[in-house]
Amino acid sequence: MERTGPPARFSGLLAALSAALLVVAGLAASAPAAVAADADLARNGGFEAGLDGWSCTGGSGAVVSTPTHGGTSALKATPAGSDNAECSQTVTVKPDSTYTLSAWVQGSYVYLGASGTGTTDVSTWTPSSPGWTQLTTTFRTGAATTSVKIYTHGWYGTPTYYADDLTLVGPGGDPVAIPATPAGPRAGTITSSSVALSWTGSTGAAGYNVYQGGTKVLSVTGTSATVTGLAVSTAYSFQVTATNSAGESAKSAAVTATTTAGGGGGGSGLPAHALVGYLHSSFANGSGYTRMADVPDSWDVIDLAFGEPTSVTSGDIRFSLCPVTECPNVESVAEFKAAIKAKQAAGKKVLISIGGQNGQVQLSTTAARDTFVSSVSKIIDEYGLDGLDIDFEGHSLSLNTGDTDFRSPTTPVIVNLISAVKTLKAKYGDKFVLTMAPETFFVQLGYQYYGSGPWGGQDPRAGAYLPVIHALRDDLTLLHVQDYNSGSIMGLDNQYHSMGGADFHIAMTDMLLTGFPVAGDTTKVFPALRPDQVSIGLPASTQAGNGYTSPSEVNKALNCLTKKTDCGSYATHGTWPGLRGLMTWSINWDRFNNGEFSKNFDAYFGG
Repeated sequence: MERTGPPARFSGLLAALSAALLVVAGLAASAPAAVAADADLARNGGFEAGLDGWSCTGGSGAVVSTPTHGGTSALKATPAGSDNAECSQTVTVKPDSTYTLSAWVQGSYVYLGASGTGTTDVSTWTPSSPGWTQLTTTFRTGAATTSVKIYTHGWYGTPTYYADDLTLVGPGGDPVAIPATPAGPRAGTITSSSVALSWTGSTGAAGYNVYQGGTKVLSVTGTSATVTGLAVSTAYSFQVTATNSAGESAKSAAVTATTTAGGGGGGSGLPAHALVGYLHSSFANGSGYTRMADVPDSWDVIDLAFGEPTSVTSGDIRFSLCPVTECPNVESVAEFKAAIKAKQAAGKKVLISIGGQNGQVQLSTTAARDTFVSSVSKIIDEYGLDGLDIDFEGHSLSLNTGDTDFRSPTTPVIVNLISAVKTLKAKYGDKFVLTMAPETFFVQLGYQYYGSGPWGGQDPRAGAYLPVIHALRDDLTLLHVQDYNSGSIMGLDNQYHSMGGADFHIAMTDMLLTGFPVAGDTTKVFPALRPDQVSIGLPASTQAGNGYTSPSEVNKALNCLTKKTDCGSYATHGTWPGLRGLMTWSINWDRFNNGEFSKNFDAYFGG
């Protein structure tokens, strides 16, 4: 959120991510001839049976009928963002044995390799091959190696590549048996939106699949998992299977668990469709100052902008009304507090919003964390507020190098923020309202990039809100991402979407309500949020920020997401009539614009 005109920083952030990564690799030596006893161990290496036996990252692979090298089919794989379109399979091999890996490829920067060899993993590549070119490499397995992964992939930001007639020639390994069905599962900790499961492992299993109501929802390597994104007070049935290179076991016996009634994450007394707005309480800008008593009744959640720190790393948050010299019509503190009580008596929620464009907050130490908790509590208590809005922007949240899993963050500013908010929620109980207003750079961009990336060099702020949202999803009342002041963002259709029309809001919101693999890693999927936890953030007028969307386009977005009509070219992954509503920057700018935003909301939802 900004005090003045829209910042231009977002386009610079995305531009920084487009820097090319350099690759250094060598071509492997020519392979020795196979002996007579050797066999081709690769499964479906000609892709005549589709993708049977193959796993492609991020859904990047497909089988095509042209071009092909042999037979009627070939692999087509397309890199996107931080996904290099790797397609792989695990093959059973013998220890202390030599193997020759070969494939015909076509395209730019196509790689062929083997990992998990137990000796030296190998790869070979071609920088450019407009026609079919054969890649070949050899390796020797280690003394205890019984399986290896063979793969082909492209490179980041390069076009589609093709592969065909892939072979792995060498002595066949001992047959691998499908693992036994796991014993269990058992339900552990249950919340309003999650169920923790555990089970007894199966000998020979490489991983486990978790099924919810007969549909696979998770794949893990250990013997426990937590299923999230569930509805409150709802019974669910879970089963588990064991997997390895030979296949998948039968499903386990089912265990049933019922989620709890929930508290703060369930809505905290908000209407089915709510309108959220920021009130410029501590400063003035071109929109003018609006007294709390003059806030129109349309607004269900009023975020006081802003509580700001005494220094970036202090954690000491302060809030005060706009000075008279800056806001001549500002009310007294007593009048402000009385107006808050009147709004609350009318069913409205009033929150303190921390951060904004100028309020950088970095809780890099436990001391700053504890100061944050005490200072925010003081503001909530003094003004009698209903909760907290986290509007961290700029450099407040950034992931340390090596912090690559949003489910278990290690970066202090992330870990300490999560801890601080959980402490506040525990202090104030289930009625505590918690909202967040991140920019798209910190959330949806995480579909392509997360932190500095596996090799470094990316902007460490990319996707940095995801671990915070995920850790607090059971306490979260509303997430209203700022669909403005944003660069173009890739949606789940792997197309880029830009601000200003219904399409952008549809694509960005669909990501939150569907869930998505973080940085293209299908083993690290950010689970969907509940529809009642999501609102769409927009500017109230052309002066409020880049990305203004006309009422007619706003209504198209709402129609698509809640009714599956007016969707345009983007196909959503569901229909969500329970979508909570809209957020805007700001109440002041809406009043400046004759109430266009709030009047349209009221007309659409019958307010």
